[in-house]
Amino acid sequence: MTVETVTPKRRFRGRPRGRDLPPVALASLRQLLGDERSDPGLRRRDLLIEHLHAIQDAQGHLSLVALRALAAYMNLPMAAVYETATFYAHFDVVHDDQAPPPEVTVRVCDSLSCQLAGAATLQAQLEAGVDPQAVRVVRAPCMGRCETAPVVEVGHHHVLFATAEGVEAVVDTGHFHPEAIVWQRLADYRAAGGYRLLADCREGRVTVEALMETLERANLRGLGGAGFPTFKKWRSVRQEPGPRYCAINADEGEPGTFKDRYYLERSPHRFLEGALVSAWAVEARALYIYLRDEYPGLHRVLHAAIAELEAAGLVEPGYIVLRRGAGAYICGEESAMIESLEGKPGKPRHRPPLVAQKGLFGQPTLVNNVETVYWIPLIHEKGADWFAGHGRHGRQGLRSFSLSGRVRRPGVHLAPAGITLAELVEEYGGGMAEGHRLAGYLPGGASGGILPASKADIPLDFDTLQEAGCFIGSAAIIVLSDQDDLRAVATNLLAFFADESCGQCTPCRVGTEKMLTLLERDEWRVEELERLSQVMMDASICGLGQAAPNPVLGLLRDFRGELAGQHVIVKG
Repeated sequence: MTVETVTPKRRFRGRPRGRDLPPVALASLRQLLGDERSDPGLRRRDLLIEHLHAIQDAQGHLSLVALRALAAYMNLPMAAVYETATFYAHFDVVHDDQAPPPEVTVRVCDSLSCQLAGAATLQAQLEAGVDPQAVRVVRAPCMGRCETAPVVEVGHHHVLFATAEGVEAVVDTGHFHPEAIVWQRLADYRAAGGYRLLADCREGRVTVEALMETLERANLRGLGGAGFPTFKKWRSVRQEPGPRYCAINADEGEPGTFKDRYYLERSPHRFLEGALVSAWAVEARALYIYLRDEYPGLHRVLHAAIAELEAAGLVEPGYIVLRRGAGAYICGEESAMIESLEGKPGKPRHRPPLVAQKGLFGQPTLVNNVETVYWIPLIHEKGADWFAGHGRHGRQGLRSFSLSGRVRRPGVHLAPAGITLAELVEEYGGGMAEGHRLAGYLPGGASGGILPASKADIPLDFDTLQEAGCFIGSAAIIVLSDQDDLRAVATNLLAFFADESCGQCTPCRVGTEKMLTLLERDEWRVEELERLSQVMMDASICGLGQAAPNPVLGLLRDFRGELAGQHVIVKG
């Protein structure tokens, strides 16, 4: 008997699943980014966001074909590339069945300061006045220019004190490049004594212990929001085994904050010297600077300043790594920034371990704010007593206040730590804007809470506002008047948090959206809002969800009468 052998059909495909990648797409990518076959370093995962920026800048969007090509180029799963690209607001991912966005994008800032200056009306005017096939008008979160509200970005060009006519004129002229910045060059900074401290540190004339003692006596604290003593942070990182890294957080996305931009635009080398001294103090293998994408002009300035340092032999080429954010407020949180520097979605890490123990590339990492390191050369030059000698109402030091809202002279004002809001407005802000009477203020941006005019005499500094249910954070002061709609203020702030939540944890992701829904009702139920706030504060992974309820709790605590006068029914 003959037995016939039957060959079973193959159960698997003879080629990888997914769509074929056109060879021309990969060839085009190599022309843009470089040939990864001859330079494997181009495949490093931490370059993913930089590569996405390069494609977006060149093509105006990110097609799925380009993302598939990038996945093949970097030898990464398409899912990882797609997840990262769709996480960040400044990347326009276009699916195969979608049309690319118009060539021109007009972004209207909808932060609280810009809302107070009429941004919503301006956006409606722009939407009605442009051809939607050629220009898209979208709202955007804080652009860090609150002193010139309302602000509009056309391409990469910012229009300050924007009007519909002014924005349309920029669109017509095609001037979409970043505005020019006049900054202090290396030669001028060195002529004024710049980089003397860095040289003294490197040559042994100043020791790490001596410098930490100076910073301790000066009471220099982290000026990005948390206020942790700088010398303690240095010491904690130094105690960890190397190699170590240093990362500077220049992603000031807190609505109302623009002090870091102010200092970077004027004296980038003072900042760089302070950053390099910080890196020296922890013996960092490299210094990373994470700059928010809303500052395209500063991106050019820092590139040029770093090039000056390399040409002068003050740093080894490649030691300072400048990285570009992509529109994610959450990356202001230090562990989320680390994730972004590694080319991933900027989602905060669970702690412990702290980034001082396991940060960038899994190594101990010192993370400092721009303004914090900016002060280091000056404190060394003028002495700890000079810095600590300023202050009012029992406080020590200087603070850079980003002042915006209903004042005559908004801007960055360097004032004594512990100054009160009433003093700050009158002595530095020129008083309230004409026709406005102080009703309240945000002492620490969107997340710092809201205080009434009756509490304008509390010292503005770390550890002084907690009893009032607020905190100073990065000292972003937004002043409200009797003419402002408190419901609109609350919904603006919660809409911001809902948009910017990374989505990693349910209490923040769902809680911010739920709270926004509750605020949009005619009737505010106190018990429901307070219960939701408590869950968010107790269970959220990071400070975004924990701080998001602060402005609402402030209104419920101190503004019941004002809310009733604005026809908001508060029950409970």
